[in-house]
Amino acid sequence: MTVLKEDTHDEAYRPSARRIERERYKRSRTRRATAVAALSTAVTLAALFLIVTNSPGWPRTKETFFSWKYARQALPLVLDGLWLNLRLLLVCGAVTLVVGLLLAVARTLRGPAFFPLRALATAYVDFFRGLPLIICLLAVIFGVPALRLQGVPTDPVVLGGTALVLTYSAYMAEVFRAGIESVHPSQRAAARSLGLSGAQTMRFVVLPQAVRRVVPPLLNDLVSLQKDTGLVSIAGAVDAVYAAQILAGKTFNYTPYVVAGLVFVVLTIPMTRFTDWVTARMNRRQSQGGTV
Repeated sequence: MTVLKEDTHDEAYRPSARRIERERYKRSRTRRATAVAALSTAVTLAALFLIVTNSPGWPRTKETFFSWKYARQALPLVLDGLWLNLRLLLVCGAVTLVVGLLLAVARTLRGPAFFPLRALATAYVDFFRGLPLIICLLAVIFGVPALRLQGVPTDPVVLGGTALVLTYSAYMAEVFRAGIESVHPSQRAAARSLGLSGAQTMRFVVLPQAVRRVVPPLLNDLVSLQKDTGLVSIAGAVDAVYAAQILAGKTFNYTPYVVAGLVFVVLTIPMTRFTDWVTARMNRRQSQGGTV
């Protein structure tokens, strides 16, 4: 037994000299490409920096938009207001996903008995996808309180969140519907042949596949929603954008707006990179014949 183990160990795979050389060549090409990319990026950034800083109006622009003094004042206020944006993102994002999925299911129901439900869902999606978000916000924030309905909240944060849900649920409904319709009809037929009802087929066969396929575009919609939560400031809700506006109105300096914008960028980049990672991962699995 010992001899057999030693023979097996001696016969372990050893890459050939040609393969070792090929791998070394690939690594050298990768290092060269990385160096060229880094150099070209540095040259481009340096050129842009010189063009901007040598422009005639740069001193005044720097004082108005990039003042370190006002940036230090604005950052704590913007971060306090950002907490409202994050809460809106969490609540509106969850509600939007649920409403969008229900609308997509309603639009894909089959049979003449479900025609009124399909028509209502289609009208909802068409209307709110075509309506600009800013107009939807103005209509809900200022129109709903004017009705003086009993029990209807008049909090601008709640009304602004409602407008965001109305608009983004229409967009996400179309994403979910595309995922549902991408599932091959043979999947439904196979599920029905096994004795599953229409609702069970949708729940256990169609939806799991559809949701996995549309994760990247859903994440993109959530990134857009994250940025658009700043629009609730038009109702007077003190979020990151409105906090910057208050300070800018007091100081007549626009640096707080730049600070608020950079905060949103820093918050958005991780979600964007995560979306890219999920998309690349799903593409690799699909190209390898795995489950999408």
